[in-house]
Amino acid sequence: MTDPVRTVFQGRVLKLNLERVVLPNGATVELEIAHHPGGAAIVALDASHRVCLLRQFRHATGGWVTELPAGKLDNQEPPLSCAQRELAEEAGVQAARWEKLGDFFSSPGVLTEVIHVFLARDLEPADARPEQHEVLEVHWIPLAEALVMAAEGRIQDGKTLVGLFWAGAALSEP
Repeated sequence: MTDPVRTVFQGRVLKLNLERVVLPNGATVELEIAHHPGGAAIVALDASHRVCLLRQFRHATGGWVTELPAGKLDNQEPPLSCAQRELAEEAGVQAARWEKLGDFFSSPGVLTEVIHVFLARDLEPADARPEQHEVLEVHWIPLAEALVMAAEGRIQDGKTLVGLFWAGAALSEP
């Protein structure tokens, strides 16, 4: 009998397993499952109702992507701690008021990653400290304009789409 779980790759962020499982319909299959520690994304709104969007270079997409500040949970840290750290590191702001908007699976067919989405308000400056692999520009866009960009397909990043639409709903934006 083969081992039900076999790790084929262990990296800094992902662990890739081949996992033999019995599905609810009785079928036994071998699945490729990428294990990820999860992450947090932040919809940061300033006093003028502008949202922080990053224009970030992403090699995996072949270029620049518009996205919310976000990052990976480090060392099993709580999602809110991750969100607070990432907002300061990437956007150079900290928030006095935080609200959890929800969490979602980014790609449940192959990836265990759960992204926790937060709304951050009452912002104050902080020291930005992007990591070496983060090539980004910080932009502040009216939330209504960002929602139009998302609806028109000008924003393609999944966590950003979810975060913007959830924030719009929570704040009763059109």
